Amino acid sequence: MQKGMHTDTERCVRAVRSKDARFDGWFFTAVLTTGIYCRPSCPVVPPKPENMVFHPSAAACQQAGFRACKRCRPDTSPGSPEWNQRADAVARAMRLIADGTVDREGVPGLAARLGYSTRQVERQLLAELGAGPLALARAQRAQTARLLIETTTLPMTEIAFAAGFSSVRTFNDTVREVFALAPSDLRARAPKRAPGPAGTPGPAGTTGTPASTGTPASTGTPASTGTPASTGTPAALSLRLPFRAPLTPDNLFGHLAATAVPGVEEWRDGAYRRTLRLPHGHGFVALAPRPDHIACRLTLTDPRDLTVAISRCRRLLDLDADPVAVDDRLRTDPVLAPLVDKAPGRRVPRTVDEAEFAVRAVLGQQVSTAAARTHAARLATAYGEPVDDPDPEGGLTHLFPSPGALADLDPETLALPRARRATLTTLVRALVDGGLRLGVESDWPEARAKLLALPGFGPWTADVIAMRALGDPDAFLPTDLGIRRAARELGLPSTPAALTARAAAWRPWRAYAVQYLWATDSHPINVLPA
Repeated sequence: MQKGMHTDTERCVRAVRSKDARFDGWFFTAVLTTGIYCRPSCPVVPPKPENMVFHPSAAACQQAGFRACKRCRPDTSPGSPEWNQRADAVARAMRLIADGTVDREGVPGLAARLGYSTRQVERQLLAELGAGPLALARAQRAQTARLLIETTTLPMTEIAFAAGFSSVRTFNDTVREVFALAPSDLRARAPKRAPGPAGTPGPAGTTGTPASTGTPASTGTPASTGTPASTGTPAALSLRLPFRAPLTPDNLFGHLAATAVPGVEEWRDGAYRRTLRLPHGHGFVALAPRPDHIACRLTLTDPRDLTVAISRCRRLLDLDADPVAVDDRLRTDPVLAPLVDKAPGRRVPRTVDEAEFAVRAVLGQQVSTAAARTHAARLATAYGEPVDDPDPEGGLTHLFPSPGALADLDPETLALPRARRATLTTLVRALVDGGLRLGVESDWPEARAKLLALPGFGPWTADVIAMRALGDPDAFLPTDLGIRRAARELGLPSTPAALTARAAAWRPWRAYAVQYLWATDSHPINVLPA
C-alpha cells in the first residue's frame, strides 16, 4: 500500500501556505472551522494548521461532510498524477472510474475489469483514498453536473441524467450537499456570457475565471449549443482543460498533427480536431494549446458522454502529468539537462482509443509517417463509420473502425506486405475474442507480454503501444531509429543494450526522455503547426 502525500502533514501545510498550484489534485485541504475543502492553491488566507486536515480525494472530503470552496473550486483540480504513473489496482481503478465505468457497469463491472472481488476493490480504494468506488464516481458526477449547469441551458432534468445520476432527486441532493447550493442557484451565480450571434443569449459561463480552476471558457457560444442530443442536434461545449505548468506543446500537438489520419483527425485553425467513439454515441473534439490551459470544444451526440470525453482528452494530451517531478529526474543526466532546460514540460502524446492506436502501430511498422497515414486512412474509409462534421469547413468524415468492424477484413485488400497483413489480422482477432485487452485498466507488464506473444510484434511495437496507448510513463524505445540517431549525436550509447543501461537512471520517466530525444530532430512531429 502506498502512502499518499496527504499523510505528510508538514509538507501539506507548507504547500498550502505557499499556495503552490503544482500540488492541486495531489491532496485536498479540509478546514474544520468552516466545513469547506480547498485545493492547495486556494487564494484565500490559509487557515491555522490546527484547523486543517488533509484528504487524498475530493470524494473523501465530501464523504467526511465538507463542501467545495466556491473560490478555488477544488472539485475541478487537475487529476492526481499518481493514477497515470502507477499500474497497481488502485491506479487502474481510478482510471476506470474517470472513464465512467462505475456509471455504466456498476462496482461489480469495475471489479470484473480489474480481476478482483467487489469487496477487495472497495477495501483498497477506501484504505488509500478515503472513499469507495461509489463515492468517487459520485464526486465525478457532481463535477460533471456543475459543468453542465454553468455552461449550458439544458433543463435540470436532462442534466441530471447526462451527468450519470439515476434520479432528479439524487441529483438535487448531491449538488446541494457538495456545493451548498441548489442547482438553480448554482446556475444563477454563474456569470452570464455575452450574447451570441443574432442576439441569442449565451449560456451561463464563468468568464474571467482562472484557467487553473478547470472552469469553462467564455466563448459567446449561442444557447443552441446546449441543445440535448434527444432533439437530434449535437450538444457543443467549450471548456478549459487545466494542467500543471510547465507544458511545451510543440512535440505534443506536432506529433498528433503530423500523424493525423485523414478523415479521422486534422489540424485546422490552430487546433487538433478528431472524431471520438464514445459509450453512448460519437463526438468531435477540437483541442488548442493556450499559455495556461488547453482550449477544448466538444460536440457530442449524447451529453452523457461528457465525462468520458473529457477524461479521454486529458489522457490524450497527458495533462495530469507532474512535469516538475519528471524534469527534475531527467535533469540529473548532464546530457539531458540542456534539452529539458530548453523546453521543459514535454508531454507524451497518447490516444483516445487504445485498440485504434495498436492497429495504427502495426500499420506504421517499417514505413514512413506519410505511408502510415495513407494506410490508416484507407482502413478508416473502408471500415469506419461515416459521420457528419459539425464544422462546415471541417474534414472529419469517419470514426476509426473498431476491432469488431475489422473482424471481417479481407487482408488481400490491404496494400501491405503479407507478413504485416497477418500481424494486423492476428491483432484484430485477439482484440475481438478478448485474448488481448487494451484499455485504461490494462496491467502494463501483462499487456506487453501478450503483445510480444503475437506474431509480428517486436519490442518497438509493444513498447510504443505501452507508451502511447496504455500510458506507461517508463516505456522505452532503445531500438527506435530516431532515438538511436539522437543518442549518437548527443554522445550517448547508441546500441540498444548500452542505451537501456544508461537510461536506467531516468526511470520511472523514460517515456518522457523519449520525447526529449525525439525533439532533437527536425521531423514535423516536433513542430507546432502554424
